[in-house]
Amino acid sequence: MKIYADILSMQVISNVSPELAEKYKLKPNQRSLGLVTTTIDDVGYTAIDAATKHSDVEVVYAKSFYAGSAHSSGPLSGEFIGIIAGSSPEEVKSGLDSIRITIEHEAYFETINGNPDHVLYAHTISSCGSYLADMANVPDGQSLAYLIAPPVEAVIGLDAALKAADVTLCVLYSPPSETNFGGGLLTGSQSSCKAAADAFREAIQNMADHPLSY
Repeated sequence: MKIYADILSMQVISNVSPELAEKYKLKPNQRSLGLVTTTIDDVGYTAIDAATKHSDVEVVYAKSFYAGSAHSSGPLSGEFIGIIAGSSPEEVKSGLDSIRITIEHEAYFETINGNPDHVLYAHTISSCGSYLADMANVPDGQSLAYLIAPPVEAVIGLDAALKAADVTLCVLYSPPSETNFGGGLLTGSQSSCKAAADAFREAIQNMADHPLSY
């Protein structure tokens, strides 16, 4: 079963104050900001990366909140905040539109063996934007497998993914993350990234059936 994130807030600052611009290290032409919060952080990271491909915007801040959306600081907080910057409100709004499309239609978590309290993220990105390219230290447009799961499941799944496909582990998110998950970013051809994601999913589903079997 697919589990989609909810967008909790989307806001535009048309003409950002010089003090904030300095703190966020904005470029001279970046005068507008777009802010978004969501209930699932990894979907949020995927969405802000997609925005950099479809609009002339750059991610200037992105962060997960501790303990997840169930323990958020307010009704509009969730577990993720992303901030994009552009030269105009129109560019930023275009970026936010792209974020909305990714969150509502393209990126989602999945239940593990149908259990809504046990979930994973096995998302193949055919062509990454500038944000995740920088995170993974790969060229823009490279294919990525974005793999996330609970702590032990993440390690078991990553090992299976790396053995099953011709992929390289670019980033390891050792558990626990701020939301008590773990995982990584893997790169290779698009077909290899998909094979890695499939192996990640299958290994975790098998482990869930026999969690004490070693």
